[in-house]
Amino acid sequence: MKVKDIYNYLNELSPFELQEKWDNSGLLVGSMEDEIKEVHISIDLDEALVDQIEENSLIITHHPLIFSGLKRVNYDSYTTKILKQLIKKDIALISMHTNIDKTHLNKYVINEVLGFDILNSEEFISYSNVNMKFEDLVKYVSAKLNLKTTKAVKCSDEIKKVAIVTGAGMSLLGEVQADCFLTGDIKYHDAMEAKARGISLIDIRHYESERFFSELLESLLSEYLKKNELKAIITASKNPFEFFKQGETVE
Repeated sequence: MKVKDIYNYLNELSPFELQEKWDNSGLLVGSMEDEIKEVHISIDLDEALVDQIEENSLIITHHPLIFSGLKRVNYDSYTTKILKQLIKKDIALISMHTNIDKTHLNKYVINEVLGFDILNSEEFISYSNVNMKFEDLVKYVSAKLNLKTTKAVKCSDEIKKVAIVTGAGMSLLGEVQADCFLTGDIKYHDAMEAKARGISLIDIRHYESERFFSELLESLLSEYLKKNELKAIITASKNPFEFFKQGETVE
């Protein structure tokens, strides 16, 4: 099976043209004509993961390995170290980032993981009616995403409507029309801005809210690959962060 066969199938599922202008989804390493023996899916790449993958494989990631132009390849950065491994092993790389955020991932996390009904969606932002006390909502979301510690900003006791963006969505705060915004990578000044707007926040973290990309894509690809005697192997990269509480490591 060739890379172009899977690329075209992915493009039908979630057109690459839907990606944001700043994004770099698509075929990043390899040729459309490359023959592949295995298909791996991961939210990201790390050196340990690439080490264990067989030659002439295809990896499909959520986050692009290359975002902006490379002026030198000295193998001393995260991107170039991984790039060297991929090229030496003839491993192709396709990334599906903001295109699949818009078409599938955000909705999947809301419906299948959090168990909320989608009221409406506006590209990245999806809305749900929850009608919960703020503290209960924090506990519920934390349990569903397996967050042992959760950062939050409380502006009201009762939450009727939530807005949700997986990954890092605080740049969209000005568009949010809800009592509470669930997203990741919330910074100090983001919290101050949300307070001023009267919008509560729950930090669902970046990795933790997007790690479901692999199981989502595997479910979308499995039947197609089976017809071609292949299967999608979920080969998840590790979260680079560790979390500590009173001297103990927590997830």
